[in-house]
Amino acid sequence: MTNASLSFEPALTVFMLVKTSPEWLGFPVDQRFALLGEQFAPILRKHAGKVALRFFDVEFYATRVTDIWMWDAIDHHAYQLLVEDLRETAFWDRYFDIVEILTGVENAYAKNYGRPVIGG
Repeated sequence: MTNASLSFEPALTVFMLVKTSPEWLGFPVDQRFALLGEQFAPILRKHAGKVALRFFDVEFYATRVTDIWMWDAIDHHAYQLLVEDLRETAFWDRYFDIVEILTGVENAYAKNYGRPVIGG
């Protein structure tokens, strides 16, 4: 999914740097996908239209984190509601350690100065 495919213009993008836990890696692959479908997917559906997720695997190139979850959100409140739901699951700091959260606004520098957006 790219920003062009979103049904909204994101007000912010959040990069969650996460690391898989030994517990998560101890599950068979089929069980991991079942857990994603049972616990994670309903949250994505609940917040669809206001928050969108892209997954990036980085364990091939990094040791501090294994994945990056990139969230585009229509506003801060939508993102906060998403996090509240995630925190009620084992995906938050049990199956995955939330190592760092980086929040940004795409091309804010150019937009704030009324200049052409670079790369967009």
